[in-house]
Amino acid sequence: MLEKLDYKSLSPEIYNLRFWARDISPDLLKETFNKLLSKNEFTVLNFSEHFFPVQGYTAIWLLAESHLAIHTFPQHEWSYIELSGCNAHKTNEFKKSLYNSGLEINFETDQMSLSKPEVLSVKNKKHS
Repeated sequence: MLEKLDYKSLSPEIYNLRFWARDISPDLLKETFNKLLSKNEFTVLNFSEHFFPVQGYTAIWLLAESHLAIHTFPQHEWSYIELSGCNAHKTNEFKKSLYNSGLEINFETDQMSLSKPEVLSVKNKKHS
């Protein structure tokens, strides 16, 4: 007989933070974002990184809540970072933590963005 599992049903909503950081050091970025994810109680399922042969670094944290990705642009001394998560509170607290991270941060917008199917459906109907 199969055991009935309890689960939490989530609304199909993803909260996004997109920003640039004025640092390209893979070690510093990895250490900083590991600390921020832990501090804000994100669940890291996996981590992968790639060092490009000439220059550049990409890293991704697979999270139970979604993912965090980093892409460096050494020739310009900037890194692009994007956090996507299904937990608005954790995502917002992560953003607040960035101010004390020691990194120079430039946000694309002042607010985290919200993506959900209802918004996409309305946009697609307008184009039909």
